[in-house]
Amino acid sequence: MISVDELIAALSDQDELALLDVREQGTYSNSHILWAANLPRSTAELRIGKLVPRLSTRIVLVDEDLVVAADVKIVLEQMGYSNVNVLEGGIAAWSNQGQEVYSGVNVPSKLFGELVESRYSTPHVSAHELQNWIDSDKKLVVLDSRTNREYRTMNIPTSRSCPGGELVYRIFDVVEDDTTIVVNCAGRTRSIMGAQSLINAGVSNEIFALENGTMGWELAGLTLKYGASESVEAPSEKGQAQASEAAERVRRKSNIEFITEDSLRQWVDDHAHTTYLLDVRSSEEYSEAHLNGFRSAPGGQLVQATDEYMATLGAKVVLADDDYTRATMSASWLKQMGWDVFIYEHGALDRELVAGLEEIELKAPAVPNTSSVGNSLIIDLSTSAEHRRGHIPGAIWSVRGRLSDLAQRLSDPNPKSIILTAKNKMIPALAYEEAQKAWPDAEVRVLEEWYGEEEQGLDTDEIIDDLWILPYDPVDAEVAREAMIGYLVWEVDLVGQYERDSLANYELRRAV
Repeated sequence: MISVDELIAALSDQDELALLDVREQGTYSNSHILWAANLPRSTAELRIGKLVPRLSTRIVLVDEDLVVAADVKIVLEQMGYSNVNVLEGGIAAWSNQGQEVYSGVNVPSKLFGELVESRYSTPHVSAHELQNWIDSDKKLVVLDSRTNREYRTMNIPTSRSCPGGELVYRIFDVVEDDTTIVVNCAGRTRSIMGAQSLINAGVSNEIFALENGTMGWELAGLTLKYGASESVEAPSEKGQAQASEAAERVRRKSNIEFITEDSLRQWVDDHAHTTYLLDVRSSEEYSEAHLNGFRSAPGGQLVQATDEYMATLGAKVVLADDDYTRATMSASWLKQMGWDVFIYEHGALDRELVAGLEEIELKAPAVPNTSSVGNSLIIDLSTSAEHRRGHIPGAIWSVRGRLSDLAQRLSDPNPKSIILTAKNKMIPALAYEEAQKAWPDAEVRVLEEWYGEEEQGLDTDEIIDDLWILPYDPVDAEVAREAMIGYLVWEVDLVGQYERDSLANYELRRAV
């Protein structure tokens, strides 16, 4: 056990620390420590190696009742982690001692985005003013800085998809000198960060962030588009050269250093310190070919969801791309967030290029298809959202970490056969041994494929706390409207929390 005072001291010293909140995301999003990355019990084994790659890292686990944290501590120690601690009293003890707690997800990045707007006075345009510009045929380009998937879900009319980490890299082929640029996202911070990235890179056009993004657009009574596929193409040779020049100016002003292959090998071989190797290009480019040992972390998402990629505070971060533009722009922000960040100097290409995405293979007794299910009890371990969208008829939804609780609640306490399934095929395999313990007399198997029709909806008496609900997800229009308003207010209010929190400290530059 580690006390609140000891954790405060650990957050303030210079040694590496991974603070991990092991509650499900929905519960985590209600109240958590600013620097705590979310590692739900449901996916702990799958995600820990990426979040905390060094086995001797000092780790502190946080939950509410210490039961889940104790369980995860055992799991991590079985995996080889040697310095795993649990916060005594959990999140309640932290709060009761007067320390700041935050709601929401990806808070370090969201907070940083709000501070960027405050520090740089990033220009913004309202939804109605942008609509007037579109209607008046103003020379204008609207760039959606979210992921391509989010863009396809809904977008501002006339906009094109250009994820935040790609903006400086692709912008010079998109606009002429007299074109106004508007960057949007779903809410606030990715718009702010995208627009300010262009400004910092010296793009001379008028540049604005769309105030409150697609949510603000809807709240203003304007109409979004759905299913669009327009995107900004990869740059021409000339456009790429312009982007490289702009990024090099940012790199020099931000004092970001290159790291050679020889030095990197020394860092990676140093088992006393953590070094994250991240490829900030698009996931498609990464899949085609990437430097061996580097993980995919598209730059815009890395900056806006840093805690989903890196959990070890005090670690070194090495970013790679093909011409330093995207690595530089991402690094310029990560440095101001407090990360010790470097750019991989790949001129000699000393590191092997490999293709494909990372894969994990787990084994458990399997049912090859639905014809073998019979009268088995089917337990769906998908997320609640995935289950609601579609599941095997008759399947019961549950959270992996609560299988023993489910066994106590079932009307049939002794099923003969249990089938585990989930949209993520790794989860049932991970849950296999836990299901065996919960139902020792049952035959437990994992379903490999499901080809039949699916039911929709979610009928359960279990607490649904596995996910943070996006503010525009509720089906009821008025509920969604109130959720969007609440979300936008929450983002702005983060600055006030930052000013109260003695453990929150970013090093924003006055100007770039």
